Amino acid sequence: MTREIVLDASSYQEKLTAKDYAKIGATKLIAKLTEGTNYVNPDIKLLINRAAAGGVTGFAFYHFGRFHNDNQAVKEANVFIKVAKEKVNAIKNTLLILDAEISNMPTSSVIAFLKVLRKAGFKAGFYTYKYLLPNFNLEKIKPYMDFFWLAAYPLGNKVAANKHPNFNYFPSAKYVDLWQYTDNLLGYDIDASITVTDNAVKLFNPEKVSKQDAPALHKASATWKKKSGTFVLGQKLKLHRSPHVDAPAIAELPKGSEVKFDATLQGPLRLWLRQPRNNGKYGYVVGKDKYGKKLGKFK
Repeated sequence: MTREIVLDASSYQEKLTAKDYAKIGATKLIAKLTEGTNYVNPDIKLLINRAAAGGVTGFAFYHFGRFHNDNQAVKEANVFIKVAKEKVNAIKNTLLILDAEISNMPTSSVIAFLKVLRKAGFKAGFYTYKYLLPNFNLEKIKPYMDFFWLAAYPLGNKVAANKHPNFNYFPSAKYVDLWQYTDNLLGYDIDASITVTDNAVKLFNPEKVSKQDAPALHKASATWKKKSGTFVLGQKLKLHRSPHVDAPAIAELPKGSEVKFDATLQGPLRLWLRQPRNNGKYGYVVGKDKYGKKLGKFK
């Protein structure tokens, strides 16, 4: 199977730029979204936009659990789902993950959390560290998780790792889909994991599975609509490599340029147009800005 590097980012990685992500070269990201019942990552949209501009195409989200009983687990799961829908437009089959790394978290509460995710139509993931795994009954959790992510690396050691982990150190545990093997990939101070099953690849690569099973990549990928036309620029605009205003530019197009597009992406106000290019690639131009103002006219 193909091994893929998956990054793990929280607000601590808010300084990473699109160029940093491009240099790292990973195409998948799991971003921290919530913790307990009160914390929401204030940089979540920044992380998604910069990662996408740097070449990341697959996204999942995790919740840092703070619960010690089933009732609190259900409350936190519902907060996680609510924020995921509001902040990242999570749709059916998006991969949502429980980060279980506090002491005295009951197996029954982990199951209660995962059951809420599944009942709401999401793929349910479970994450923990190898040294904490004996605290949980993995066999009981297994029927309620779609994805198992396990961390195993020397703690307190910030030596930079490359994208080729030594599998002699792979944790001896069952059902692992994704192995987090470092907390400092290439010196960027970001956690990195590697896929070890086809299941992990499938969940992060919806183009390889049916639409019924495909998870959301991020808010942009869920709303593209096929629509062909020509857009005449009313001012000088950049043709971007991805549909994000901070994405690198392919070119700067002068006023009056005509852009032939084959699909549109309508955000709350901003409108993106997709231009087919050579070798199956695309360029992206803004048709309406963040205020809903048209930046040209349609022919």
